[in-house]
Amino acid sequence: MILIFLFFSILDGGLSQLHFSVPEEQERGTVVGNIAEDLGLDITKLSARRFQTVPSSRTPYLEVNLENGALVVNERIDREEICRQTVPCFLHLEVFLENPLELFRVEIEVMDINDNPPSFPETDITVEITESATPGTRFPVENAFDPDVGTNALNTYAITTNNYFYLDVQTQGDGNRFAELVLDKPLDREQQAVHRYVLTAVDGGQPQRTGTALLVVKVLDSNDNAPTFDQSVYSVSLRENSPVGTLVIQLNATDMDEGQNGEIVYSLSSHNPPRIRDLFNIDSRTGRIEVTGEVDYEESSTHQIYVQAKDMGPNAVPAHCKVLVKLIDVNDNTPEISFSTVTESVSEQAAPGTVIALLSVTDRDSGENGQMTCELHGEVPFKLKSSFKNYYTIVTDGPLDREKAESYTLTVVAKDKGVPSLSTSKSIKVHVSDENDNAPRFMQTVYDVYVTENNVPGAYIYAVSAVDPDVGQNAHITYSILECEIQGMSILTYVSINSENGYLYALRSFDYEQIKDFSFMVHAKDSGAPELTANATVNVIIVDQNDNTPSVIAPLGKNGTAREHLPRSAEPGYLVTRIVATDADDGENARLSYSILRGNELGMFRMDWRTGELRTARRVSSKRDPPHPYDLLIEVRDHGQPPLSSSASINVVLVDSVEGRSGDRGSVKSKEGSLDLTLILIIALGSVSFIFLLAMIVLAVRCQKDKKLNIYTCMAGDSCCQCCSRQARGRKKKLSKSDIMLVQSTNVASTAQVPVEESGSFGSHHQNQNYCYQVYFTIPWHSLKGCSPLESRLSREGGVYWTRV
Repeated sequence: MILIFLFFSILDGGLSQLHFSVPEEQERGTVVGNIAEDLGLDITKLSARRFQTVPSSRTPYLEVNLENGALVVNERIDREEICRQTVPCFLHLEVFLENPLELFRVEIEVMDINDNPPSFPETDITVEITESATPGTRFPVENAFDPDVGTNALNTYAITTNNYFYLDVQTQGDGNRFAELVLDKPLDREQQAVHRYVLTAVDGGQPQRTGTALLVVKVLDSNDNAPTFDQSVYSVSLRENSPVGTLVIQLNATDMDEGQNGEIVYSLSSHNPPRIRDLFNIDSRTGRIEVTGEVDYEESSTHQIYVQAKDMGPNAVPAHCKVLVKLIDVNDNTPEISFSTVTESVSEQAAPGTVIALLSVTDRDSGENGQMTCELHGEVPFKLKSSFKNYYTIVTDGPLDREKAESYTLTVVAKDKGVPSLSTSKSIKVHVSDENDNAPRFMQTVYDVYVTENNVPGAYIYAVSAVDPDVGQNAHITYSILECEIQGMSILTYVSINSENGYLYALRSFDYEQIKDFSFMVHAKDSGAPELTANATVNVIIVDQNDNTPSVIAPLGKNGTAREHLPRSAEPGYLVTRIVATDADDGENARLSYSILRGNELGMFRMDWRTGELRTARRVSSKRDPPHPYDLLIEVRDHGQPPLSSSASINVVLVDSVEGRSGDRGSVKSKEGSLDLTLILIIALGSVSFIFLLAMIVLAVRCQKDKKLNIYTCMAGDSCCQCCSRQARGRKKKLSKSDIMLVQSTNVASTAQVPVEESGSFGSHHQNQNYCYQVYFTIPWHSLKGCSPLESRLSREGGVYWTRV
């Protein structure tokens, strides 16, 4: 019948203990008990909670059914083989469950059965007794050995009933029984030299088992003095691991006889088990007991050595003593660390206190040599927590960040308190699993992308890049463009992006003259859960190309040829006409220069390459035939790379005079000032700030020369342009750069017929030159107080004031 004893206690760390007992020699499959039922566990959840045994505690003799928690016998259990004479005999097993982690220690006591009879080391035991021995003399006999323990162990001895001897059974300090043969009646060797009896050893089991040996008593002639020891029991201390040859004790026995009857020989008594003979030896002449084997405190803390001393005389009577050797523990065993369960990876968002590993620490030494301290080496976000006796758990002790440390090598150091202290260490590697806790991050928050106009649609223009310190899907970034409108159209019709690498492509050919720049947002998101995102601004700046040829807008003529009149009396420097051209490009691509390409072989004219003014270089030759005009081909060239150019044909006809040249000098200066303002306005299209400043300086100088306010009104066709005189512009209220914006008029039919007259030291102008520009004043109306005559004639529609240049 199997006895089951259960006690259950909950201690720190969740470790509980069960106790079972099972008799030895049970058949395979015998049920010892049910761990799950005794612990009150739900058998149906054992598999889900990964019910299992700790690998380091497994034993081949027992097996746990992981499905129902039954503890069964797996192999024949021989208590004598497992524990020898140790009482009680335990087998230990540790089982644990997960979710939550629970550890249970199972203690199985192997109960002894009376399956072994006592046995003597030899079948024949010989005892020699001198005939002079007096009644009461004791003679030790060979002990029988019973491997069973407890009540099944050796209990008593018996001898065949006789008239000379009886047995005295005694109990040793360790509980073992031994018998001494006591002489009850004097012996007479001459009457009977040999006595034979049956010696029986009986155990205490039910039923009793016995072992027998033939006891032969030889009666010897008298040697009347036996050796004697100083004391019957000697107690000595010996350090474990003492080297071979170490002196244990020096015994000394004395014999009052002389000669060979007084010469003593020492030997180990036959009572000693074989292990004693392996560990110790006695010098037969000196009585010196020395170490001959490896004495280990962990194997046995004490040893009993039985020594006999016998003289060399006839009929020698041996003397006996016992040497009790107490071993002193030496710190010769390092602690042992055993991991029962280890979690290979832990989430970087794991809460503090998450269990990573379960371990146990043992030390075979005793006392302070077996007392240990255990700690986790290094500065890591983990700590060691004591669970139960020598069990520990490794738990998280702070936040984890995989981006700072992908894994940790956790080294557990166990150190005993011996002198010198011994320590051991064992390491495990714990990986930190990634969580999506980092959003993508662009290398720049704002990207300036320069794209040359006239690009090929679909051309690569730039690459934006974002990084994510996470790994795997958490670091897989996809790119997209956030929807917005550019000039009323979706940004997705302008550019596209490769969602995998962030490459930007132009979807259309850009024209600097239509759009100079635009901006949009690039959106980056990872593939984690939840998704994390980031945005960056991309500024696309269109770079101008020299793709527009200059366009000549004045003077205009029929069939592409303009006709100009030149008075025969014109002086050198006479302004024949002014070539006005525009270029839709920007910067150097729109900066124009003028030159005479053909028709000036005689050097009659000179061209101002900056302003486009065509003037006479000398007087008109009187020999020049009036019917033959000057046919000039004027080239207008920009400064782009490569430069582009256009040409204009001008037919200059000699005339005697030009109508409209009469007028006072002030009128000429006014027209000349208007011509200069035209030059300023044209150049201001390329560099407004610089030219406007120059215009202010010129106006200021002229206002100082003429203090009178003159307002000139010029009419040409349906166009009407009004302006303030130099004196009006010279008043205290000055215009700033931000107050004027120049826009070329698109209504050529209504504004192109504005006559401009210029006179000076170079001669007189003979024909009207027609130009018109829209001048936008952003200053308030009341700021033009100096131009009150003008106020009544200026149109305020749309905030635009027209003036003739």
